[in-house]
Amino acid sequence: MNSAIESLTLDVSDVTTAQAFYDAAFGLGDRLRFRAADAESSGFRGYTLSLVVAQPANVHALVDAAVAAGATVIKPVSKSLWGVGGTVQAPDGAIWKIATSAKKDTAPPSRTVDEIILLLGAADVLASKTFYTERGIGVAKSFGRSYVQFDTGTSPIGLGLYRHASLAKDAGVAASGSGSHRLRINGVLGAAVDPDGFAWAPVEAGASL
Repeated sequence: MNSAIESLTLDVSDVTTAQAFYDAAFGLGDRLRFRAADAESSGFRGYTLSLVVAQPANVHALVDAAVAAGATVIKPVSKSLWGVGGTVQAPDGAIWKIATSAKKDTAPPSRTVDEIILLLGAADVLASKTFYTERGIGVAKSFGRSYVQFDTGTSPIGLGLYRHASLAKDAGVAASGSGSHRLRINGVLGAAVDPDGFAWAPVEAGASL
Protein backbone atom coordinates (compact mmCIF):
# COMPACT_ATOMS: atom_id res chain seq x y z
CA MET A 1 0.00 0.00 0.00
CA ASN A 2 1.13 3.53 -0.73
CA SER A 3 1.41 4.94 2.79
CA ALA A 4 1.70 8.62 1.91
CA ILE A 5 0.20 11.40 4.01
CA GLU A 6 -1.04 14.13 1.68
CA SER A 7 -1.75 16.78 4.30
CA LEU A 8 -2.79 17.46 7.87
CA THR A 9 -5.92 19.27 9.02
CA LEU A 10 -5.87 21.23 12.25
CA ASP A 11 -9.11 22.01 14.05
CA VAL A 12 -9.06 25.70 14.93
CA SER A 13 -11.49 28.25 16.30
CA ASP A 14 -10.94 30.66 13.39
CA VAL A 15 -9.69 29.41 10.03
CA THR A 16 -8.68 32.83 8.69
CA THR A 17 -6.61 33.64 11.76
CA ALA A 18 -4.92 30.23 11.75
CA GLN A 19 -4.13 30.45 8.04
CA ALA A 20 -2.56 33.88 8.51
CA PHE A 21 -0.40 32.63 11.39
CA TYR A 22 0.94 29.59 9.56
CA ASP A 23 1.57 31.50 6.34
CA ALA A 24 3.62 34.05 8.27
CA ALA A 25 5.39 31.53 10.51
CA PHE A 26 6.19 28.49 8.39
CA GLY A 27 4.75 28.85 4.87
CA LEU A 28 3.80 25.19 4.50
CA GLY A 29 1.21 25.77 1.79
CA ASP A 30 -1.41 23.10 1.16
CA ARG A 31 0.35 20.52 3.34
CA LEU A 32 -1.48 22.13 6.23
CA ARG A 33 -5.23 22.60 6.14
CA PHE A 34 -7.72 24.01 8.64
CA ARG A 35 -11.21 23.19 9.81
CA ALA A 36 -13.40 25.33 12.04
CA ALA A 37 -14.19 23.27 15.13
CA ASP A 38 -14.61 23.88 18.83
CA ALA A 39 -14.26 20.37 20.27
CA GLU A 40 -13.10 20.56 23.87
CA SER A 41 -9.38 19.95 24.38
CA SER A 42 -7.11 20.63 27.32
CA GLY A 43 -3.46 19.98 28.06
CA PHE A 44 -1.17 17.97 25.80
CA ARG A 45 -2.94 16.88 22.63
CA GLY A 46 -0.79 13.79 22.22
CA TYR A 47 1.22 14.76 19.16
CA THR A 48 3.93 17.10 17.95
CA LEU A 49 4.92 18.38 14.53
CA SER A 50 8.58 18.75 13.61
CA LEU A 51 10.12 20.89 10.92
CA VAL A 52 13.55 19.58 9.94
CA VAL A 53 15.84 22.16 8.35
CA ALA A 54 19.37 22.33 6.95
CA GLN A 55 21.19 24.55 9.43
CA PRO A 56 20.95 26.43 12.75
CA ALA A 57 20.25 29.78 11.06
CA ASN A 58 17.10 28.31 9.55
CA VAL A 59 15.96 27.08 12.95
CA HIS A 60 16.31 30.62 14.31
CA ALA A 61 14.58 32.10 11.26
CA LEU A 62 11.51 29.86 11.62
CA VAL A 63 11.27 30.20 15.40
CA ASP A 64 11.63 33.98 15.16
CA ALA A 65 8.96 34.14 12.44
CA ALA A 66 6.60 31.98 14.50
CA VAL A 67 7.05 34.11 17.63
CA ALA A 68 6.57 37.31 15.63
CA ALA A 69 3.31 35.85 14.26
CA GLY A 70 2.03 34.99 17.75
CA ALA A 71 3.55 31.66 18.85
CA THR A 72 4.73 31.01 22.40
CA VAL A 73 8.21 29.65 23.07
CA ILE A 74 8.22 26.37 25.01
CA LYS A 75 11.91 25.57 24.55
CA PRO A 76 14.23 28.33 23.32
CA VAL A 77 16.60 27.44 20.49
CA SER A 78 19.63 25.70 21.92
CA LYS A 79 22.46 23.32 21.04
CA SER A 80 22.51 19.68 22.06
CA LEU A 81 24.48 16.54 21.25
CA TRP A 82 22.25 15.87 18.22
CA GLY A 83 22.13 19.38 16.78
CA VAL A 84 20.17 22.59 17.28
CA GLY A 85 16.46 23.00 17.95
CA GLY A 86 13.64 24.87 19.63
CA THR A 87 9.96 24.28 20.36
CA VAL A 88 7.00 26.65 20.08
CA GLN A 89 3.26 26.43 20.56
CA ALA A 90 1.04 27.96 17.91
CA PRO A 91 -1.94 30.13 18.93
CA ASP A 92 -4.26 27.20 18.08
CA GLY A 93 -2.41 24.98 20.57
CA ALA A 94 -0.38 22.79 18.20
CA ILE A 95 3.21 22.14 19.29
CA TRP A 96 5.99 22.57 16.72
CA LYS A 97 9.61 21.55 17.05
CA ILE A 98 12.09 23.13 14.64
CA ALA A 99 15.41 21.34 14.44
CA THR A 100 18.55 20.52 12.49
CA SER A 101 21.30 17.96 12.96
CA ALA A 102 23.84 20.44 11.57
CA LYS A 103 26.06 22.24 14.05
CA LYS A 104 27.20 25.09 11.78
CA ASP A 105 25.68 27.34 9.12
CA THR A 106 26.77 26.93 5.52
CA ALA A 107 24.41 29.38 3.77
CA PRO A 108 22.40 32.55 4.42
CA PRO A 109 19.35 32.06 6.70
CA SER A 110 16.11 30.91 5.11
CA ARG A 111 12.76 29.48 6.15
CA THR A 112 13.13 26.49 3.84
CA VAL A 113 11.72 23.31 5.41
CA ASP A 114 13.33 20.02 4.37
CA GLU A 115 10.96 17.66 6.18
CA ILE A 116 7.67 17.75 8.09
CA ILE A 117 7.32 14.95 10.62
CA LEU A 118 4.22 14.05 12.61
CA LEU A 119 4.99 12.24 15.87
CA LEU A 120 2.04 10.57 17.59
CA GLY A 121 2.14 9.86 21.30
CA ALA A 122 1.14 6.25 21.86
CA ALA A 123 -0.11 4.64 25.06
CA ASP A 124 1.20 1.32 23.72
CA VAL A 125 3.73 1.76 20.93
CA LEU A 126 3.62 -1.89 19.87
CA ALA A 127 -0.18 -1.91 19.61
CA SER A 128 -0.18 1.26 17.53
CA LYS A 129 2.67 -0.07 15.39
CA THR A 130 0.61 -3.20 14.70
CA PHE A 131 -2.39 -1.09 13.71
CA TYR A 132 -0.37 0.68 11.03
CA THR A 133 1.65 -2.27 9.75
CA GLU A 134 -1.51 -4.37 9.39
CA ARG A 135 -2.80 -1.65 7.08
CA GLY A 136 0.28 -1.76 4.89
CA ILE A 137 2.46 0.99 6.33
CA GLY A 138 6.04 -0.25 6.52
CA VAL A 139 8.54 0.39 9.29
CA ALA A 140 11.80 2.22 8.60
CA LYS A 141 13.17 2.12 12.17
CA SER A 142 11.89 0.64 15.40
CA PHE A 143 13.20 0.74 18.95
CA GLY A 144 11.13 -1.72 20.96
CA ARG A 145 8.28 -0.19 22.89
CA SER A 146 9.65 3.35 22.74
CA TYR A 147 9.81 4.62 19.14
CA VAL A 148 8.80 3.77 15.57
CA GLN A 149 9.61 5.60 12.36
CA PHE A 150 7.40 4.55 9.47
CA ASP A 151 8.39 4.31 5.82
CA THR A 152 6.10 6.84 4.16
CA GLY A 153 7.86 6.72 0.81
CA THR A 154 7.60 9.97 -1.11
CA SER A 155 5.08 11.48 1.29
CA PRO A 156 5.65 15.18 2.03
CA ILE A 157 4.94 14.38 5.69
CA GLY A 158 6.73 11.73 7.73
CA LEU A 159 5.09 9.66 10.47
CA GLY A 160 6.36 8.23 13.74
CA LEU A 161 5.25 6.87 17.10
CA TYR A 162 6.73 7.78 20.47
CA ARG A 163 5.63 6.84 23.96
CA HIS A 164 3.09 9.44 25.08
CA ALA A 165 4.97 10.50 28.22
CA SER A 166 8.30 10.62 26.38
CA LEU A 167 6.86 12.75 23.59
CA ALA A 168 5.44 15.23 26.09
CA LYS A 169 8.79 15.39 27.88
CA ASP A 170 10.60 16.01 24.60
CA ALA A 171 8.11 18.76 23.78
CA GLY A 172 8.62 20.36 27.18
CA VAL A 173 5.04 20.04 28.43
CA ALA A 174 3.13 17.99 31.00
CA ALA A 175 1.88 14.65 29.67
CA SER A 176 -1.65 15.12 30.98
CA GLY A 177 -4.40 16.09 28.58
CA SER A 178 -7.96 15.31 27.61
CA GLY A 179 -10.49 15.84 24.86
CA SER A 180 -9.96 16.12 21.12
CA HIS A 181 -6.57 15.81 19.43
CA ARG A 182 -7.82 18.55 17.06
CA LEU A 183 -5.93 16.86 14.25
CA ARG A 184 -6.90 14.89 11.14
CA ILE A 185 -4.42 12.99 8.99
CA ASN A 186 -5.31 13.05 5.29
CA GLY A 187 -3.80 10.09 3.47
CA VAL A 188 -4.32 6.86 1.61
CA LEU A 189 -5.12 4.97 4.81
CA GLY A 190 -8.58 6.42 4.25
CA ALA A 191 -11.19 6.71 7.00
CA ALA A 192 -9.71 5.10 10.12
CA VAL A 193 -8.99 5.78 13.78
CA ASP A 194 -5.85 4.42 15.42
CA PRO A 195 -5.64 2.97 18.97
CA ASP A 196 -4.83 6.40 20.41
CA GLY A 197 -7.78 8.11 18.76
CA PHE A 198 -5.96 9.80 15.90
CA ALA A 199 -8.34 10.10 12.96
CA TRP A 200 -7.42 9.57 9.32
CA ALA A 201 -9.46 10.76 6.36
CA PRO A 202 -9.37 9.98 2.63
CA VAL A 203 -7.36 12.26 0.37
CA GLU A 204 -9.57 14.92 -1.18
CA ALA A 205 -10.39 14.54 -4.87
CA GLY A 206 -7.83 16.24 -7.04
CA ALA A 207 -5.08 16.17 -4.41
CA SER A 208 -1.72 14.75 -5.43
CA LEU A 209 0.33 12.44 -3.25
